[in-house]
Amino acid sequence: MTSSSDFNEKRKYPRVLINMPLNFKMTEDSSQSTGLVINASEVGLLIQTFKDMPIGRKIIVEVSFSNRLKFEKFSAMTEIIWKDIYIWDDWEAYQYGLKFSQISYEDYLKLKQVLGSQSNLKEVTFGDESHHQETLIIKTRS
Repeated sequence: MTSSSDFNEKRKYPRVLINMPLNFKMTEDSSQSTGLVINASEVGLLIQTFKDMPIGRKIIVEVSFSNRLKFEKFSAMTEIIWKDIYIWDDWEAYQYGLKFSQISYEDYLKLKQVLGSQSNLKEVTFGDESHHQETLIIKTRS
């Protein structure tokens, strides 16, 4: 029998569940397509789209996200490392595992911001607040 602790995340870069719009284009084609980012990590994305593309294809992605009161986006060059058919209602679409192959430092910081703001960590406090020692609080997402 397997315990629930056997299913703990063992990846070096854990995935964070997100739901963000995505625009992308293939490097050899200027036409844009759309999709949805399902999860993200520091090294890649899981996306869903209606566009059929082969494994190994390089695509440029642009992910839009909300940052307080304004919308921002980050861009990166990615490579499709796996592909699967995804059925949603009566629609046939595709899921792709994308690996970042090139991302600017500025866009990498934006990605880290997205990953941090979407974290599901429990709230923790270190130190004794009554003695005004330093406190670290990691808040959970509601």
